[in-house]
Amino acid sequence: MQINENFSLKPYNTFGIEARARFFNTFSSVEELEEYLMFYSQYSIFILGAGSNILFTKDYDGAVLKNDLRGIELLHEDADYVYVKAGAGENWHQFVLHCINHNWAGIENLSLIPGNVGASPIQNIGAYGVELDDVFWSLEAFHLSERRIHTFTREDCEFGYRDSVFKGRYKDQFAILSVTFQLKKKPIFHTDYGAITQELEKMGVKELNIKAVSQAVINIRSSKLPDPQTIHNSGSFFKNPEISNEKYEELKLNFPDIIAYPLAKGTVKLAAGWMIEQCGWKGYRKGDAGCHARQALVLVNFGNAKGSEIYDLSEEILQSVNKKFAVLLEREVNIL
Repeated sequence: MQINENFSLKPYNTFGIEARARFFNTFSSVEELEEYLMFYSQYSIFILGAGSNILFTKDYDGAVLKNDLRGIELLHEDADYVYVKAGAGENWHQFVLHCINHNWAGIENLSLIPGNVGASPIQNIGAYGVELDDVFWSLEAFHLSERRIHTFTREDCEFGYRDSVFKGRYKDQFAILSVTFQLKKKPIFHTDYGAITQELEKMGVKELNIKAVSQAVINIRSSKLPDPQTIHNSGSFFKNPEISNEKYEELKLNFPDIIAYPLAKGTVKLAAGWMIEQCGWKGYRKGDAGCHARQALVLVNFGNAKGSEIYDLSEEILQSVNKKFAVLLEREVNIL
């Protein structure tokens, strides 16, 4: 076994933050994971995916184990659905494209979301009117202390908005091994959210199909969000807050242009990016930490920002939005 000590995590997080792990290894099988867990049993363990939803604010004084479990398998199908299993280490966007190429529908709206398959149920990723739990069937996860595999159903995961049981009471207790998706043979298109319809018209699409929807989403995301390979970032840093209809009506009196989306049960989702922009943060930069010029919801590292500098900026933004709108934002990115 090769032991990597004092290991730089800069290439392994999309924020490009220089942080070091006391130990680092990559596992591509359950057997390797078990071996590392036994070897590093006296240290804290952190399971790392693509590093696209994490902000390192300090070095990690333990073992970072990178999940590289691969493989895509069609388990079975019925008249309406296919059930597709993917290893947690598979790149999410490449998995989406794989499904589109096989005409398996349901996740085309989730194109170009950074990260790996294993993170998708933890975050309950979502975009353009579709969320992971809409297509989720089950997952396998390895309990790090019990050293055994558990299977989780949709109900077991307790999905919420960018939330699951793995961000709550099971946080840092499991390594996701694989996720199984229930995808449709006959697509149901979701094109009324955001600018998808307009983009499809701009593309000149005559006959709607999942590949066209995916390309429309890719075009929109590429125009709004910076490529982490070009400008280090972790996508949306804050969640869009949910408030009551009563609170929304109060805010509309003072902010008639406020952007919001009605939800069920008498609640409304506000556009966090709009509120951040109204507080003057869009395009802000202090040193190498800043707020993207095209999307205020995205915090960026322009070069050599420290994780603590990104975090401090997020705290200033959070406080200013709360002061102006009396709405407390919640970070979507995991802080370590």
